[in-house]
Amino acid sequence: MTMFCNQCEQTSGGTGCCSTGVCGKNADVASLQDTLIYALKGVAAYDYHARRLGYADPEVAEFYSRALFSTLTNVDFDLQSQLKLVLECGRINFKVMEVLDKANTEHFGLPVPTPVPTGTKKGHGILVTGHDFLDLQEILKQTEGKGINVYTHGEMLPAHGYPQLKKFKHLAGNYGGAWQNQKKEFATFPGPIVVTTNCVQVPPKNSYLDRLYTTGPVEVPGAVHVTGEDFKQVIAKALATPELTEKPGKTLTTGFHHTAILSIADKIVDAVKKGQIKHFFLIGGCDGAKPGRNYFTELALMIPKDCVILTLACGKYRFNDKEFGDINGIPRLIDVGQCNNAYSAVKVAVALAEVFKCSVNELPLSLVLSWYEQKAVAILLSLLYLGVKGIRLGPSLPAWITPNVLKVLQDTYDLKAITTPEADLVAMLGK
Repeated sequence: MTMFCNQCEQTSGGTGCCSTGVCGKNADVASLQDTLIYALKGVAAYDYHARRLGYADPEVAEFYSRALFSTLTNVDFDLQSQLKLVLECGRINFKVMEVLDKANTEHFGLPVPTPVPTGTKKGHGILVTGHDFLDLQEILKQTEGKGINVYTHGEMLPAHGYPQLKKFKHLAGNYGGAWQNQKKEFATFPGPIVVTTNCVQVPPKNSYLDRLYTTGPVEVPGAVHVTGEDFKQVIAKALATPELTEKPGKTLTTGFHHTAILSIADKIVDAVKKGQIKHFFLIGGCDGAKPGRNYFTELALMIPKDCVILTLACGKYRFNDKEFGDINGIPRLIDVGQCNNAYSAVKVAVALAEVFKCSVNELPLSLVLSWYEQKAVAILLSLLYLGVKGIRLGPSLPAWITPNVLKVLQDTYDLKAITTPEADLVAMLGK
């Protein structure tokens, strides 16, 4: 398809035109517009989940149209105005995460710290992956009393912390890890697999496609798409496929919503004042298969025993099966939930800053984020909007960010690319 530059009307790739469709002299504006569009996709994902539960904020919808309209040809392509709009997208995403948090907690209850087995039980099973708790709840309701165990996968792990979901005794545990391991993990799961959101890989030919079901906005060629929250076909397939065997596994702990963490805030503050906790790390984000992501595992394992690690999203699967122990009863590894639960992490940081009468940037807190797709971009913008500085990002920086835009982010927010676990750890502990 031929692309035309918005400024000079020449085809892309021609003299003086950049590949994004904006003249080379405006490449920085194009970079910010790309950032805005990527982030809007992330905002839309969180907004969609909240709306499914009956929650919405009119300001979010207004921002969609205004932000997308700003990328059209009839606007003044001004770098500062585009940067301002990108940061406003961060504000809107933070608002959407707040709305989704309210939707989840009012519908499913306040999460509580919960141990989750990773083995399997003897019997038929259904595996649910993605992010949509409402789909999981419907599957649990419709399978109750039918002799079918339901397992979570990937970003569905935090479901085990919500009272209205964990009350189902056939919510049996968590199977597998992050989304990029699906092809291997789904092939070994004998029952049907339900995909509720876009973190899905197309199955290898002649693999588990006949057991794959999709819901909501995601569809996979050859898979059955479930509509109207009617999972009869999935249940029938579960009963027709081989049973899982009894197989023990490790235990993961999830459910550290900010309300759960702040309920022990006095213990945390006391441990900090006594020097028992020296530093906090937030290590998590959106995982992928690109080489170099072992950095996050190595970093987590190098962190001294007088430090606490908060984690979230599927990036936690890089190290959440390791044993980190505790500090006077305070877990050293705290899983706050899905990627949208970055909202909870911020709430905890703000609360601690208030107690210690300092800014979030003055806390003994370091953020190391892995990124892969649009929701991770939206969360990064939210953190920048909130003025959080010194974030380390990896395994590489977004390819669409131009040198000039990167310099602005580095100069204003001290945004850094990860280097080596050893060097970054020394720098962060010296904060």
